[in-house]
Amino acid sequence: MKIFTSKQIKEHDQYTILHEPIASIDLMERAATILTDALINQWPGELTFCIVCGAGNNGGDGLAMARMLHKHNYKVIVYLLDASNRSDDNQKNLKKLPSDITKFEIKDTDALLEIPSDAVIIDAIFGTGLSREPESLFAQCIKSINRLSNPVIAIDVPSGLGCEYTPWMYNSEHIVRATHTFTLQHPKLSFFLPESAAYTGTWEVLPIGLHPEFESITSTPYQLIESEMVLAMLPKRKRNAHKGHMGHTLIAAGSNGKIGAAMLSAKAALRAGAGLVTAYIPKCGYTALQSALPEIMVISSDDEKELEGTIYHPMRYQAIGIGPGIGTGKSAALVLKNLIQQYDNPLVIDADAINILAENPTWMSFLHKHSILTPHPGEFERLAGKGNGYERWQRQIELSTRFQIFIVLKGHHTSISTPNGSLYLNYTGNSGMATAGSGDVLTGLITGLLSQMNSSLFACIAGVYLHGLAGDLALNKQSVESLIASDIIDHFGKAFDFIRNHD
Repeated sequence: MKIFTSKQIKEHDQYTILHEPIASIDLMERAATILTDALINQWPGELTFCIVCGAGNNGGDGLAMARMLHKHNYKVIVYLLDASNRSDDNQKNLKKLPSDITKFEIKDTDALLEIPSDAVIIDAIFGTGLSREPESLFAQCIKSINRLSNPVIAIDVPSGLGCEYTPWMYNSEHIVRATHTFTLQHPKLSFFLPESAAYTGTWEVLPIGLHPEFESITSTPYQLIESEMVLAMLPKRKRNAHKGHMGHTLIAAGSNGKIGAAMLSAKAALRAGAGLVTAYIPKCGYTALQSALPEIMVISSDDEKELEGTIYHPMRYQAIGIGPGIGTGKSAALVLKNLIQQYDNPLVIDADAINILAENPTWMSFLHKHSILTPHPGEFERLAGKGNGYERWQRQIELSTRFQIFIVLKGHHTSISTPNGSLYLNYTGNSGMATAGSGDVLTGLITGLLSQMNSSLFACIAGVYLHGLAGDLALNKQSVESLIASDIIDHFGKAFDFIRNHD
């Protein structure tokens, strides 16, 4: 699914109005009907809805919803902002409002203080077109809403947040902090920034029937990863396949005290479907890994505690992943340097191997095209410097295009930047995956997929989505507190099945 800018969202509305064709007021009615149905499904029973409406079309949605909720016998109270500057469709919906709905013209925030403590607040103040920080009475109203303990439902976007990067979003009092956001047709780019979670709460996309042709003819660098996309990318295993057809994966990982990183990564590669997996580890982990994972072949370096030397005949492997738990000493750095020089395929580089690159930035120029880096935010900052979520995206894209590599920036909404400047955003996964070893599992999964797919793009997209999905499925047996990295691997099979069988 494409993720559009606020300008493109407005153009999509206009394209629908012209090509369906449909009047703008009727399109608003359609959106309000879908929003109302979703609201009733989520909040059934006897409730009071307090709808705070601005003067634009977002406020018009709120006014139409007020009429529809009233028709469904809910108690509705409407709070009106900026009466002198209403859009045409907002004004039309205000005139349609039944006379027995209680209305307050907000001239100060005292009226909001009278909102019943058991009411649900609907935020319909600003929509996606906001280009500056809310001021004066608008800012005061948002502050007042945020001080209340009521559930808050934002329509399309939490007011003040906007559709894209919002410079004032960091610790701002002038953005509604919603409990839940119903967003229309497409998710908004701002929702994927780590800082936005404080404002959106949980969010849900509601299709409102905008013209599908617009999406096919309009380009954007931003894409949401969906299960249908992943299904199309997964390797199709032939009935007569043998292990030689499914790729040979090498995982170079581990050091004294961190052999678990190698175990997790190697096991993940095997569970990803790789036909053969070899682990290159220091001597201290040989017995433990051979005993724990008999399906995996093991090569040990001569050093007892660290990786060292050269991996012989690296081209026998269809994919090589390096980094989990290897440390950043000279011997580990030499292993990475030798691989960069000798392996003529894309590498998957994670964890300590990324830290080694950060200490040796000139090596980046020698990476094979379409290599994959999988940093967490701290590792990425060592490569590219500190910045907020949006700035990290821009630096991520810049590094990918400059060095022609893929970067998987891990987080609540993991982002994948590509050599052509695209950014893919993921929504699977949960906070239980913020646990030791989760990143090692992702490295093994992506490397195992790469050995079968021969496409770095496909391996990144499928790997990130499956990793998060397996973590979500693991919550059927675990809680976010108890989830551990091996639980994610244990649910790879269910994740593959879910994608292949889910309608």
